[in-house]
Amino acid sequence: MPSSTSSSDLAAEAEPAAEVRPGFVRLTASDRPGVAQPVPMRDIPPQPWNRIFVGAMLSAALLVAGAELYWRSYGATPSYRNSDGAWAAQRRRIDQGEGGKTVLIGSSRVLFDLQLPVWQKEAGQRPIQLALEGTSALPVLEDLADDPNFTGRLLVGVTPALFFSGRVMRGGVVKYFHREGLTQRTGQWLSSRLLEPFFAFDDPDFALATVVQRQPWPARPGAPSHIDVRKLSVSDADRNTHMWKKVEKDAEYRALARKIWTQTFAPPPPDASAPSPAEMQRIAGEQISRAAAAVTKLRARGAQVIFLRLPSAGPFLEFENRVTPRAQTWDVLLQRTGAPGIHFEDYPQLQGYTLPEWSHLAASEAERLTAALVPIVEAELRRHPVAAP
Repeated sequence: MPSSTSSSDLAAEAEPAAEVRPGFVRLTASDRPGVAQPVPMRDIPPQPWNRIFVGAMLSAALLVAGAELYWRSYGATPSYRNSDGAWAAQRRRIDQGEGGKTVLIGSSRVLFDLQLPVWQKEAGQRPIQLALEGTSALPVLEDLADDPNFTGRLLVGVTPALFFSGRVMRGGVVKYFHREGLTQRTGQWLSSRLLEPFFAFDDPDFALATVVQRQPWPARPGAPSHIDVRKLSVSDADRNTHMWKKVEKDAEYRALARKIWTQTFAPPPPDASAPSPAEMQRIAGEQISRAAAAVTKLRARGAQVIFLRLPSAGPFLEFENRVTPRAQTWDVLLQRTGAPGIHFEDYPQLQGYTLPEWSHLAASEAERLTAALVPIVEAELRRHPVAAP
């Protein structure tokens, strides 16, 4: 018996009805068979966008204001970041016509303890500050030795545990300077003019991730306990830097800074591989050889070089005398380089200062030491002239 159902009816029954999607669900490729996938479309429901934008801006402003008030109550003040970009801006001055000036290099003691306004008052010229915290002076010394634009006077700070070990926590800054692009310079310019002079919370030590990381979390089994160095200084636009008042005035914070330094003094764990005295002496010899080669280049074109050992105190000084004895390091450095040197132990006017955390001078003491140091530097450079090339 023939069926009363036609083929068209069978096709209709085989094809499912097209699904009707709500307006807020975007179309997909299955909704357009045989058609290239276009940009997804989705209806945006009407919202009070003006009020949402204003609310978001107000929330952001409140969060920024809250962070600023919190860190100011902690003792922070606006300070310029001691960034690679800030260093590069000062280094660039040598290649822009200021290569005959006095340049300061070294580690944090030169950075914290030598005050540029005082030096300018005593010597009549403001030096260029190129010292870097936690870093031997050698990378910058060698960079200036290879730069024919520098023909001035170079004061090289020697922190024994850094200089003679070759430690370079910020050794990449020289490479950054030579590769710095327009975008990086622009970012540094904007930050140094729109953020850093006005906001106290804009400091790496106050970053949210850093604050979270240093909370008293439960110690992991087998993981060594280590406290990173905290904020110790405040800087100006040209990297003139002095000790943060909180280190000097806040007994609890000062104790924390000392505790952090004692991590350096502590002997290594029994299972750690520490260099032997012979290995340390070999490394020191290599650093001295590098310094001697750089000084030879500088003096060959008429630049003057003088080494400087600034004060340390307490357990820090005891550690330095034990690990890097003067006779095996400082004295050899001056002998091999032929350059003059100023060691604080040789000058009464460079002794008797207050070092709150044993390694750096208090801000007012740094001004006093700078005023006492400048005449010594001038006298030593006059005693050791360098013939013009």
